[in-house]
Amino acid sequence: MGYFSSFLQQTDDRLLTKWLHYFEVYERELTRFRDRPVSFLEIGVFKGGSIPMWKGYFAEGSRLTFVDIDPECTCLAEDGTTVEIGNQADPAFLRELAQKHGPFDVVIDDGSHICPHQVASFEGLWPHVLDHGVYIVEDCHTSYWPGFGGGYRNEASFIEYSKRLVDRMHSWYTDQDALFPFDPIAKEILGVRFYDSIVVVEKHNKKEPPATLTARDGQVKLSRRALQVRGRRSAFSGRDGS
Repeated sequence: MGYFSSFLQQTDDRLLTKWLHYFEVYERELTRFRDRPVSFLEIGVFKGGSIPMWKGYFAEGSRLTFVDIDPECTCLAEDGTTVEIGNQADPAFLRELAQKHGPFDVVIDDGSHICPHQVASFEGLWPHVLDHGVYIVEDCHTSYWPGFGGGYRNEASFIEYSKRLVDRMHSWYTDQDALFPFDPIAKEILGVRFYDSIVVVEKHNKKEPPATLTARDGQVKLSRRALQVRGRRSAFSGRDGS
């Protein structure tokens, strides 16, 4: 686990609690943010163990903000970090937080793990994620726990919300305008990645719709005609018995 393996062997009395496999996800998703100062936000302080971890992980000069609902967490801040107290489901608090500390390259939601709170935080903070930034929600297994507002296939769970983000990301290609209209968030999402208990949404602001590319004899052409077509059918329809 590189940095994380070394850090874990040098922790102090501030408790850090993470699922073991999360560290591999951090390496995959966050390594590219280490070569320059970034703006980082983590929701959920608890005993403060992640504060020195992230301070050591990101480049010197990074703006590191941490949020918790417990006022006693303010004493866990250290030089180069800020701890703000507020409710992650409160839109007014999120707006104030973003105005004061955003926009953000990286947001990690390790807060209450309550599904409506996760949705509220995403909707409140996503507009304040920078281009090519990531929004990470941890402990999404609570989406399968009714006591956290989830439950298997419960439409109110964050996992089901994230599945709908996948649909919305693909709404450029709709062939059913009334049932599945274009969603403007498609202009902002590069990808939605699902890991065990973690959802990562990466932002990429797109000035233009997707284009198909053709290349022949060294000539490269782009076209968006396919986005305008309706009633599409596969060129292979009927050839395989379908």
